[in-house]
Amino acid sequence: MRRFRLADQVIEEAAPDLQAALADAYRRKLRPLCLCKEPCPAMYIAQVGDQYMVKRMPLSGGSHDPSCSSYEPPDELSGLGVLMGSAIQVDSESGMAALKLDFRLSKVGTRSVPAVGAAGSDSVVGDTKRLSLRGLLHYLWHEAELTVSTSRWAGKRHWWNIRWHLVEAAGQMTVKGGALSEILFVPEPFRSADKIAIEQRRGQALAPALPPKSGPRKLMILVGEVKEFSPARSGHKLIVKHMPGFVFLLDESLQRRLQTRFESEIALWGSDEASHLIAIATFGLTPAGLAVIEEMAVMVVAENWVPYESAYEKKLVDALARTRERSVKGLRYNLPVDMPTAAAILQTQPRPVGLYVVPPSSDSAYQETLSELIASRPEFDSWIWRTADSEMPTLPGRQDGRRY
Repeated sequence: MRRFRLADQVIEEAAPDLQAALADAYRRKLRPLCLCKEPCPAMYIAQVGDQYMVKRMPLSGGSHDPSCSSYEPPDELSGLGVLMGSAIQVDSESGMAALKLDFRLSKVGTRSVPAVGAAGSDSVVGDTKRLSLRGLLHYLWHEAELTVSTSRWAGKRHWWNIRWHLVEAAGQMTVKGGALSEILFVPEPFRSADKIAIEQRRGQALAPALPPKSGPRKLMILVGEVKEFSPARSGHKLIVKHMPGFVFLLDESLQRRLQTRFESEIALWGSDEASHLIAIATFGLTPAGLAVIEEMAVMVVAENWVPYESAYEKKLVDALARTRERSVKGLRYNLPVDMPTAAAILQTQPRPVGLYVVPPSSDSAYQETLSELIASRPEFDSWIWRTADSEMPTLPGRQDGRRY
């Protein structure tokens, strides 16, 4: 349980008067201090609707104690490290992140040019300068803290709070000087009793994607859970959960390239009934009101909404979901698949542990780079699963009495 110092007052996160104290501190422009360790890391207060939240300062996650929920593993252990300061530029005062994207948010003309998100992620060249579509999805997921897992949260994540955290995270990001939240569409949970009101709100939210009378068409960004892909009379259509009766159209070429580029993700999703497939796509509306996808990427997540990219990582993610210690899943962002990263960080005491999953296809160059990565963070212990040689080793820490 976090404790904060607000001027001369110390207050716990679960205190009944926390919101009143935060509202007062927000008006007085006070910075809370997290009492997880000395020196106390400074934080800031964000207003989300009528609620106030204490959030860590940008780039300060490593200054918190590993047992603190504000702790964040070093960016260098995942694909995020190479993007900070270039594709992602964070204002240390406001906490706003300015993003540079490698995909278009406007379109001239009506002819669709099929594209698949993260197509350049197989190459290192240029990847650190701009975020791919898949990289943006990873960053949203990370900042929404949907990469975090603990056994105490079992069964407590549902689409309504997934959506809330994504929208809140997008509120701290800008693209081309404008708020990302203004062009991001995340469908709200559907309830048949509220069908008319939900569809009215959807129409208002999608208005920026309507074509103008002249000039380039603006595109919006969809983040939603895939229900199914199905053939259309021309091309294919994407059905998104919580959007009954609404379809997104895909060009035949785009659908074919999507199935090729994300073959592994779609296969992993198809092999596990509890997993979810998350789509991120740029789209616009035709004058007739049809939603047409221009570019798309997908990500598979486990039942607890934590991402994974192989059957080996799925086993690790499932084990971490049964572990009492807090863990943070590492993400690849724009990095190629043959570049080692920490699959996750387990926040054990007294030292956190970097968890590394070595694929069967790894060669000597991969092993050498992995060794350098581990050596670069001596303050972390390491756990390595060489998947070609053995079953998954037992995880460190408390595991609710189970063995994995």
